[in-house]
Amino acid sequence: MSATVDPSRKRQPQAVSHPAPMPPAPAAAAIPVLDLRPVTSIVAGFGRIPVSAVSPVIEGGAYPAKAVVGELIPIRARVFREGHDAVNASVILTAPDGREQRVDMTPIEPRGLDPWEAWVRLDTEGAWTFRVEGWSDPWETWLHNAEAKLPAGVDIDLVCLEGRHLLDRTATAAELAGDPVEASILKATAMLLIPERPAIDLLEVTTGKGIPRAMEQFGPREMVSPTPDYPLFADRAKALYSSWYEFFPRSQGASFDEAKKTWTPGTFDSCHQRLEQVAAMGFDVIYLPPVHPIGTSFRKGRNNTLIPAASDPGSPWAIGSPDGGHDAIHHDLGDWDAFDRFVAKAEEEGLEVALDFALQASPDHPWVTSHPEWFTTRVDGTTAYAENPPKKYQDIYPINFDNDPEGIYHEALRLLKLWMAHGVRIFRVDNPHTKPVPFWAWIMRQVRETDPDVLFLAEAFTKPEMMAALGKVGFHQSYTYFTWRNTKWELEEYLTELSTGMDSFYRPNFFVNTPDINPFFLQSGNPAAFAIRAVLAATLAPSWGVYSGFELFEHEALKPGGEEYRHSEKFEYRPRDYSAEPNLNVLLGTLNLVRRNHPSLQQLRQIEFQHAPHDGVIAYAKRDGEDTVVVICSLDPDQAVESEVYLDLAWLGVPGTTVQLLDELTGATFTWGERNFVRLTPANPAHILHVVRG
Repeated sequence: MSATVDPSRKRQPQAVSHPAPMPPAPAAAAIPVLDLRPVTSIVAGFGRIPVSAVSPVIEGGAYPAKAVVGELIPIRARVFREGHDAVNASVILTAPDGREQRVDMTPIEPRGLDPWEAWVRLDTEGAWTFRVEGWSDPWETWLHNAEAKLPAGVDIDLVCLEGRHLLDRTATAAELAGDPVEASILKATAMLLIPERPAIDLLEVTTGKGIPRAMEQFGPREMVSPTPDYPLFADRAKALYSSWYEFFPRSQGASFDEAKKTWTPGTFDSCHQRLEQVAAMGFDVIYLPPVHPIGTSFRKGRNNTLIPAASDPGSPWAIGSPDGGHDAIHHDLGDWDAFDRFVAKAEEEGLEVALDFALQASPDHPWVTSHPEWFTTRVDGTTAYAENPPKKYQDIYPINFDNDPEGIYHEALRLLKLWMAHGVRIFRVDNPHTKPVPFWAWIMRQVRETDPDVLFLAEAFTKPEMMAALGKVGFHQSYTYFTWRNTKWELEEYLTELSTGMDSFYRPNFFVNTPDINPFFLQSGNPAAFAIRAVLAATLAPSWGVYSGFELFEHEALKPGGEEYRHSEKFEYRPRDYSAEPNLNVLLGTLNLVRRNHPSLQQLRQIEFQHAPHDGVIAYAKRDGEDTVVVICSLDPDQAVESEVYLDLAWLGVPGTTVQLLDELTGATFTWGERNFVRLTPANPAHILHVVRG
């Protein structure tokens, strides 16, 4: 197994001849308490060649930094030494099978601060480690001295003697490594270092074709000073790149009998056609709200009222009734066989099923009587329900994780494994920020040990530190603040933070809407607003999501100034005609196709905002290897906007002064330079431009 460095950016990796021992595997937890020991013992202090500020390192190495197979990831450090002799640095990666690989680092700006980096791709899923080795570089030291002394006529005999010695040493190393060709080139070069030759000729000899490459591969590395090994975990690709679609099975195929004033709910079996339609739009994850029995005590009615009608189905998040809890299926939806058919149909259509995992209970949940210690009893003897004052959620009891941690920890793990056994490999976790972080760390560790392909999305709209902590302990993706980032400066600032400051532990999933959030930007119902947010979500983040109804421009708010939907599907059936006009079906399908065709849109880290003077126009480029996409999008859904756009052709990897572009939305082609003019309208609010090479 190996890691590779992007050849268009960095040096090629070289095999290491001395495999390092694998770090000891952490002991299995006997009780539900997270073992916070890092992968290896972290030794404090500097080596002979100091190395500092190593990244990505999460909480001192307590948790692995995030990567996925094939993703280009940066490893950085600061490497320096005393005096003026040259230093160099390498990354040593250890694959899950124990084999090592060396990737040489490159100094970057600002050079005065001694930063070094290497960009690598991991090609195998599993637990990796990496360390940074700083080392003294005799060849670069000699070359620097030669460039200063030879033209000045200083110490010419000694400089040539030292150069021949280094070249001969390197030739011997090449011979021992089985490369006689490079050895011959090095020996021949050494013979050309004759003091009587002109200084310019001597310098040309030492910098000639092939010598730098040979020195990188076989040159002496002295005073090698390794850091500790730090953990890095490579997940499957869907941990980073995915397209989610959410719908309520009970609404799909539901019908209302006007005479009887009763509903016939949708079922898992009535959803099969919708799965086909979602797959046709290019989504690859189908997310379901909880599918468990729903309590009747304090059941909420339409529009979140406290008095439900007899036909109101209740909130799926009020989990549990005499029919069962989290390990049961609501009888309206079908049985386990019907669920298995649903999962099989999804797989047939190229979809993975993501299930909501909501650790809470209705007052009717079996846990309330069988495990009252899992809840909080108030001083008046009542059980505490959920509330966010002044809001009260009497139909939901939060879990208390402190009274019986071993019991609730293992029960949560049992539930996950039950649904995993029925084909669920992705869980969207409801309100994880209201549960202890060590609980999630334990859950993530247990699941990763047995089922490393299982993924978790955190539905955590909360304080930044908690959202970051959930990512650090193992959540593969998270909801974000994207819903509330609408202006150019907000989007640029937020994406810069996500792509550079949080990229090693936090993977964003940009949902354009949710059953809980009817964004203000969309409440006008203007189709252009929906198109703009879809383009931004689908191209800014490698993972994005859509809650059903978005494509039909559903926007009616429950009340002015609020972000709740009127006729929220959380509390009632919402059957839809998804072919009704107008709709965004074609655009959603196009966006997912473009994402699938362009690796640059499947990654987070390499994004560069381009200058557009107009505040109503945002421009950015994303790249991965040879694939580069430029997105220019209006932020004004109500009127046309015009702006110049200045492209950084060097960052785009374009030689010369012009670039050929193909618009993936319209098929139009353009030849642009560094300075260009765009006009965006509500009918055509964006360009998604592929850089055409060759």
